[in-house]
Amino acid sequence: MFQPVLPLSGLPGWALLNRTFESQSEAFNASPQIVRDTDYFVENIASVRTAEELVADRRLLSVALGAFGLEDDINSRALIQKVLEDGTADPASLANRLADDRYARLSETFGFGNALFGTNTGDFGFGERIAEQFRVRSFESAVGDQDQSLRLALNATRELADMAADDATNDTLWFRVLGTPPLREVFERAFNLPTSFGQLDIERQLDEFKDRAERVLGVENFTDFADEAIREDLVQGYLLREQVAGITSLSAQSIALTLLQG
Repeated sequence: MFQPVLPLSGLPGWALLNRTFESQSEAFNASPQIVRDTDYFVENIASVRTAEELVADRRLLSVALGAFGLEDDINSRALIQKVLEDGTADPASLANRLADDRYARLSETFGFGNALFGTNTGDFGFGERIAEQFRVRSFESAVGDQDQSLRLALNATRELADMAADDATNDTLWFRVLGTPPLREVFERAFNLPTSFGQLDIERQLDEFKDRAERVLGVENFTDFADEAIREDLVQGYLLREQVAGITSLSAQSIALTLLQG
């Protein structure tokens, strides 16, 4: 398996990753394991008609979860099956009750709980679309194995570009950010919000995100994130604060070690 080359972290690492992204991601996606897994998924997913069948096949499930950044749930088969079977039409369904919005997107995309139209697994191009999502997120995950902040930066850049093209309402898109932990972490750090911020009422959190987005980034509507420069400003703000936090943490550890040695 090809591993991304990331000799630098923070803003220098981000600049290097952007310069080499195309070549590194192509090399990663050409790795035998990635090719085998995606080929298997494309060849077999159309025959899967129920959530139970999907979770019973670990190779298919691995690609399905990885495509939504939920690969850590590979052993939570009962949870995933319930999420998929419930669908998203009912506000009380499990996917809608979970704090992480990625479960709802997984359930809606596969459509196992859609009583009206049924599953989407047999739709033309479905397997290829999910496989491509898997490739993209798998590369981001490989980056995260070496530097989690760079993984979150990649994820935010991609997700925000996609969301800005969505025809959902402004507040709906902001709620999606609040409900997606990797995205939320980038915004909270970039906006210098305290760890206690998540304890506020959700409407208050929404207002604060929108207010800071306008003050810090000049974002008046979520569609403004279609601008690459605005996404870059957000990511650079996040990475800069991550660097500062890391330096502060190391300094505190050095002082503590000095005191202990003294």
